[in-house]
Amino acid sequence: MTNVLNGGCLCGAVTYETSAEPMIVAHCHCVDCRKTSGTGHGTHVGVPKAALTVSGDVRFYDRPADSGNMVSRGFCSQCGSALFSRNSAMDGMAFLRASSLDDPDAVTPQMVVYASRAPSWDKMDDALPSFPKLPEGGPAAVIAEH
Repeated sequence: MTNVLNGGCLCGAVTYETSAEPMIVAHCHCVDCRKTSGTGHGTHVGVPKAALTVSGDVRFYDRPADSGNMVSRGFCSQCGSALFSRNSAMDGMAFLRASSLDDPDAVTPQMVVYASRAPSWDKMDDALPSFPKLPEGGPAAVIAEH
């Protein structure tokens, strides 16, 4: 991993930075992640919210997840790029979209969640732990076990 993660939107109006080590990096095939990514999955990098510095106008779209928790998805108000999300069940975390990182290779995915909802054409690394839904205790519980 890296000491600093930088990222931002397509037009450059929003940038972010964190020096926190990612707590989790996961591919997610839930319907919301597919639709907001425009592809077969979203890849999220969980970092402490307090360690994330954001500049620019970020708009949020709130929608309940399968769990009933509210997920707030942040995007650039100018170009619409998906940047990060927050989950009401994990108030101290922010989930960066790996696709918005300046260097997406700075992180390594650790698991696949909602694999049961993956389109047949979106193949993941078979070596990654894979879960049909969100694992019991959430992704962080799985990482703690491994």
